[in-house]
Amino acid sequence: LTSSGVHSNGFSLVRKVFDIEHADLGTPLDELEGKSLGEVLLAPTKLYVKALQALLEGGIGLHGASHITGGGFFENIPRMLPEGLGARIAPSAIPRQPIFDLIQKRGNISDHDMYNTFNMGLGMVLAVPPAEAEKALSLLAAAGETDAVCIGRVSEDARGVALDNA
Repeated sequence: LTSSGVHSNGFSLVRKVFDIEHADLGTPLDELEGKSLGEVLLAPTKLYVKALQALLEGGIGLHGASHITGGGFFENIPRMLPEGLGARIAPSAIPRQPIFDLIQKRGNISDHDMYNTFNMGLGMVLAVPPAEAEKALSLLAAAGETDAVCIGRVSEDARGVALDNA
């Protein structure tokens, strides 16, 4: 499920990257699709209660849910998986928001560190049975999560989180 932005993830790093004490927070930036840095960083954190309710009421076999907070993908997603299972995630499937590109570029931050710190545009990752994925996406869209995407799969051949072409 898409995020509404940075949420509360990695703000110590954000402050450092943008030298926030001296940053121009009000001027629209082309890199942020005409929004200002302040506007993007202060976007309210999105909540996912209605989306999860829609799945449960729709009979989806929800196997796991991971709120992508501090620790990003590498620390949060494994917590929802049973021992012996991992997640293969395709970064190309993630609707990455411009703020993350700007943070990475200005801070000269590696992909691994970005995915280990930020939500990268996804505030919650859910594990559902593959046969129910399309139904889940439909229920999510009906509940207002029109940007929900399938980003990968649970796998026995991955430990933790593997970023690849899932």
